[in-house]
Amino acid sequence: MLHNLPWLFLLLPLVAAALDWLVLFRCPRVAAGVSILSVASTLALCIAYLSGLQTGQAGVYSWLPVEGWQINLGLLMDALAVKMMLVVTGIGFLVHIFSLGYMKGDPSNLSRYFAGLSIFMFSMSTIVLADSLIMTFIGWEMVGFSSYVLIGHWYDKASAADAAKKAFITNRVGDFGFLIGILLSLGIFGSLSFDAMPGHLNSAADGALLTTMILCLFCGAVGKSAQFPLHVWLPDAMEGPTPVSALIHAATMVAAGVYMLVRLQVSMGTDAFTELACAVIAAVGALTALLSALMAVQQDDIKRVLAYSTLSQLGYMVMAAGMLAGEAAMFHLYTHAWFKALLFLAAGAIIVCCHHEQDIWKLGGLRRKMPLTSLCFLMGTCALIAVPGFSGFFSKEAILDAAWQTNMPLFITGVVVAALTTFYMARLCLVAFCGSARSEGADHAREAGASMLIPLLILAVLAIVSGYGFLADALVPFAGFHAEGVEIGVPFFAGLLALVLGAWLAWLTYGRETTKDPLENYSFARCLRKRLYIDAFYDSVLVDGLQKWASYIITCVDDGIIRRIIGQGLGLLTAWIGKLLGKLQGGSLRAYAVVAGVGVLVVIFLLAFIIKF
Repeated sequence: MLHNLPWLFLLLPLVAAALDWLVLFRCPRVAAGVSILSVASTLALCIAYLSGLQTGQAGVYSWLPVEGWQINLGLLMDALAVKMMLVVTGIGFLVHIFSLGYMKGDPSNLSRYFAGLSIFMFSMSTIVLADSLIMTFIGWEMVGFSSYVLIGHWYDKASAADAAKKAFITNRVGDFGFLIGILLSLGIFGSLSFDAMPGHLNSAADGALLTTMILCLFCGAVGKSAQFPLHVWLPDAMEGPTPVSALIHAATMVAAGVYMLVRLQVSMGTDAFTELACAVIAAVGALTALLSALMAVQQDDIKRVLAYSTLSQLGYMVMAAGMLAGEAAMFHLYTHAWFKALLFLAAGAIIVCCHHEQDIWKLGGLRRKMPLTSLCFLMGTCALIAVPGFSGFFSKEAILDAAWQTNMPLFITGVVVAALTTFYMARLCLVAFCGSARSEGADHAREAGASMLIPLLILAVLAIVSGYGFLADALVPFAGFHAEGVEIGVPFFAGLLALVLGAWLAWLTYGRETTKDPLENYSFARCLRKRLYIDAFYDSVLVDGLQKWASYIITCVDDGIIRRIIGQGLGLLTAWIGKLLGKLQGGSLRAYAVVAGVGVLVVIFLLAFIIKF
């Protein structure tokens, strides 16, 4: 038995990133091979674990010993972690392979690109396998750094650089609350280790303290999983290369928040999740799902439509976590990872083959030009809109069923979001794949190469079969999960009604070939296209407004207080005192005698009336 073999999950991508960045900077092909080899090895190791192969336990290392307590670094290799690693490494491997074709001929440094992918895999693996909240926080911050690197890969483009900064800064807001929650959990449980938490809830902790702790930890999920009101960074993250979008949106960064919530429910126990905390989490998830689905209805960029779709589906998962339906949340995370990766990678193939055209109103006719890619995109769409028989149908049905049994407003919200999802995805497919080509790029499109098609075909198969029990029971990242058969009840008929209604409305609106959106002149459509003016509010009030006032205050402090009063003022005071004292040294014996006499009188007065021995 090989000891410490599980540490290879972290060591391999970290070494690959270091080699690519420091040694192979001018050897892009070798750098790509090193990164692909590292992710393939971690995928093989994960499959070995799931197959029951004994590969040894991970050692625990002391990091920061403190008097009476110490911070250890270790790995938690339970079913939840190992099955989640299969999703991470599986999606990561396919994204690496796809990147070979997508980034071919790109003028940017590909060694830096693959180094970014490897450091991203290291960061996400740290979050998944962490055995404590402090190690989770290390991976949490590393994911923020690596996403900044990847989103801003084309840093010479201003929009990409701005999107990277926006993602990094927005996540820092949520991470601040997350850090406070970690400190509170240390006081409540007496430990940050997940293994030490079960059954050690401090009896003195009241409901208000528990609610505060859970909501502070949830702030981290709000940032990483892009929940309202910190959702604004994720659509702009589309400025990075499309494989990066697939990696971020499918199974890694944005899934970290949902995974963390479920991990906390398993480790802390559901008793720590008070009724108020659960209500807030579920409400934020439902609101995010609804607002994101509405905004997706009027997006014209193919990647931005999918980005808002990711926000909406993450809202579903967070809503399920708020209802303490961890199984449903992880089931949907698992199926969503495959079909959303499929959709993004298919969109990437379309963008490359259409000469980097992303506006759906400049596409059209792609089902004839790119039949295999179009079929794969359609498979992903069917899974996303929950067509019966596809993977998304089973996982979304589980969430709707949990909402039906728990909270009627959440159930109604879930059904409305399902109808909106069908509407905007049908709109995208009708405009981009049907009719005739609307641009030269679409007219000259042809099928993608093998390095891009093979990952698409694999993901298309998983988009269909991953929701069935024979596969889901073994691979869903939740301990003891069992896929239940579809029950013919209110949730089933409500989901079916949402599917039919959304498709029918999309056909009525976009069934006829047109060169522009028939709804674009309506005020509600303009509002949705402007993202409900949420981003504009942030830019004008929180960014420009706060920046303006902060700049004014800093200028006043720096120029008025530090420079003028402290700097120049003290200098002038010293000069004035010097001049005053200089006048006492005028060379006049009479003046010296007067000063000496006054001094003697002052000393006599002090000794006689004030100073007592």
